[in-house]
Amino acid sequence: MADNTPQKSDAPFATRVDPLKDDLSEQQRFFIKQVEQEQWKKRTQRMVGRNAVVGLAIGALVMGIYGYTWYSVSQENAVNELDEDARRPRTQEPKTGAN
Repeated sequence: MADNTPQKSDAPFATRVDPLKDDLSEQQRFFIKQVEQEQWKKRTQRMVGRNAVVGLAIGALVMGIYGYTWYSVSQENAVNELDEDARRPRTQEPKTGAN
């Protein structure tokens, strides 16, 4: 049977490197720059997608408020027209001392 116990090693694995303090070769610095650029590309692609969704949501909210405002104003004119229609029969009645 296979032995499932992990083997211990003294080799460093994924140690943090400070490019400014540690003595690195040009090839190592170039590789670090490449990795950082790929990480930035992935992050910016995600951020662009999120920003687009947030922008569309805010735009939809603004358009909804704008549309509701126009709808409310048009309804307000309709109410005024109904009030005028209700006033017309009163003005057409003969004048008495009580009016």
